[in-house]
Amino acid sequence: MSVENAVREILVEIGEDPQREGLRDTPDRMADMFKELTAGYRASPYTIINEALFDIKYDEMVVVKDIEFYSLCEHHMLPFFGSCSVGYIPNGKIVGLSKIPRIVEVFSRRLQVQERMTAEIADFLMEVLNPLGVAVVAEARHLCLAMRGIMKADASMLTSSMRGAFKKDERTRSEFLSFIGKHV
Repeated sequence: MSVENAVREILVEIGEDPQREGLRDTPDRMADMFKELTAGYRASPYTIINEALFDIKYDEMVVVKDIEFYSLCEHHMLPFFGSCSVGYIPNGKIVGLSKIPRIVEVFSRRLQVQERMTAEIADFLMEVLNPLGVAVVAEARHLCLAMRGIMKADASMLTSSMRGAFKKDERTRSEFLSFIGKHV
């Protein structure tokens, strides 16, 4: 069954007329929307890295903070959105600056839970960079929490994934958290 037909069935099931003027094009718009919101399934983070790995002797922390992202909760298919901060300590290689937000985009544009998304970003960077450590912190608002169930619109979720030096060394972790404005 196509997305368009499924949307038409949903409209009928909730008591709407899919032929009504305002809804006539909704199934096509929703199919296009789902393609856009789940573009991460059709993108490879390896392709994004491409040839943007550079050999360099630099062993201090690299941080890209406040990367906005939008995702869909896999449980209710409602949006969650916020920002992600990523840090790593190079071990002979760095990655082009624009690649980190693109990597966040690939993993966020899938049906997700925030915990897994945070870990996937950290694990991927550990694999391709082989750094001394990676840290990822994501903070997001979840519409499944705000619009239904408990209905707590002001609640946000904070997740972290620490690898290597960030997990083993409290000072390194604290330095990263101070860079991104999160204090322990």
